[in-house]
Amino acid sequence: PGLRQALRPYTLKGNFGALLDAQSDGLRDGRFQVFEMAHLMELGDRIVIPALLYLFHRIQQRLDGRPTLIILEEAWTYLLHELFAERIQLWLKELRKYNAAVVFVTQSLADIHSSPKRHVIYESCPTKILLPNSEAASEQGAAIYRAIGLNEREIEIVAQSLKKRDYYYTSPLGNRLMDLTLGPLALAFVGATGREDLRAIHELRTTYGPEWPRAWLRQRGLERWADQLTDRNERNVACAG
Repeated sequence: PGLRQALRPYTLKGNFGALLDAQSDGLRDGRFQVFEMAHLMELGDRIVIPALLYLFHRIQQRLDGRPTLIILEEAWTYLLHELFAERIQLWLKELRKYNAAVVFVTQSLADIHSSPKRHVIYESCPTKILLPNSEAASEQGAAIYRAIGLNEREIEIVAQSLKKRDYYYTSPLGNRLMDLTLGPLALAFVGATGREDLRAIHELRTTYGPEWPRAWLRQRGLERWADQLTDRNERNVACAG
C-alpha cells in the first residue's frame, strides 16, 4: 500500500501521469532534440527529479560514439539539486570516452560560483565563451572571473566589451575577443526570439507555407532582401525545370 501510494502521482490517476505513465516510451530520437524546461522546473521536486532522471538516462543511452553536444541552459537550476549535481559531475568526467561534450549556459557566473561543484565544472570546462559584463571589474565580479582563470587584463576586456556584439573566447588553445555583429538579414531570423515574433512567424507559416521567409522579411521592412530571395527561388525553379 505504501509503494502504491507513492507511485500514484506518476500514473494517469495522478497529477503527473501525462509525463511519465504510458504503455511504451514515446520519446523521439531526432538528431537535434530540445526539451523546454521552464514549465517543468516550476512544478516542484516531486516531478522535476523523476522527469530529469529519465531524460538524463535516455540521453546517456544514446551515446554510441557519434559526436554529441549536450547543452544545459540555465545550468544553475540543475546544480540546485544534489542528485543532478552528482550526475553532471559524473558526466563531465566520463562522457569524453563517448565522444560527447557538455555545455553549461548561464546568465550569471555567480550561480555556478556558489555551487559546491564549481571546482569540478571549472576544471572540466576549459573552453569558455564570455559575454560582456560591465560589472566584471567590480570587486565581487572580478573575484568570480579570477576563479575561472581570467587575469586582470582579461577581466578588463570583458568589462569593456560591447553588449550584443562582442564575445570573449578563452581556452587552452588561446584567447580572443570576437566581434559577431550581425546584419539586418541575419537578425531578422536569429534575433526573432520574442513571443510576439514567434507568434507572427507561426501565422505567416500557416498562411504562406514554405514561402513565409519572404513575407517575414517584408513585414520587417527588408523589401530588398525579400525581392532577392524571390529572384533566387525563381532561378532555382527555372534550373530545375
